[in-house]
Amino acid sequence: MLYLIGLGLNEKGLTLEGLDAIKKCKKIYLENYTVDFPYTQQTLEKVIKKKIVKLDREKVESNQIVEEAKKQDIGLLVYGSPLFATTHISLIMEAKKKKVKTKIIYSTSVFDAVSETGLQLYKFGKVSSMPKWAKNFEPDSFLEIVSQNKTIGAHSLILIDIGLEFNKAIDELIISCGKRCVIIDKFAVSSNLGSDKSKIYYGNIENLRKKKVAAPYCFIIPGEMHFLEEEALERFKV
Repeated sequence: MLYLIGLGLNEKGLTLEGLDAIKKCKKIYLENYTVDFPYTQQTLEKVIKKKIVKLDREKVESNQIVEEAKKQDIGLLVYGSPLFATTHISLIMEAKKKKVKTKIIYSTSVFDAVSETGLQLYKFGKVSSMPKWAKNFEPDSFLEIVSQNKTIGAHSLILIDIGLEFNKAIDELIISCGKRCVIIDKFAVSSNLGSDKSKIYYGNIENLRKKKVAAPYCFIIPGEMHFLEEEALERFKV
């Protein structure tokens, strides 16, 4: 059996169902390439009382754990909810081909937690990701999705690539908006949602860039807001 187990948003976010599954597993793996964790592996090991082996993208996509799950119970721990990344859907499909049973155990994700801003979840549009730029690689296509969402008045959630520091993400946003002639008046930054270190800020780019924001964090660009959404978001104005 292959268990895909959501960790939630903090070290205590595992559900009872998740903890029960972990007890059954002979090996516990941790997917660590989609998010900057707000706590350490050692902290998590103390919670589950088992050793954890980290897996990078290459090893997850190699379907190594599917092969192992043919013979024993294997657990893959995923920050947030387990089907957050498309890679994990591929795992389930591969497991079905190999006739390996799977069990998905859900938990809270950033998709739930962004509602703390006061913006209504059903009014969010497509989700985009801001990649970490490198030499000769400065993609800004995430703004295409923001623009699409704007045409229908939908809110936009921008997930931030692992390892991309806040000040550099702000720079990328400014440069990308300039290239694509996109105007963003005010937006929200949410950091460490669901944890004791949770922070939400709302304002213009110049005011937001003065804040110290720790990973994991995301950008939320409001679309058309109901007056209650506006009132709720103003609580976090900087």
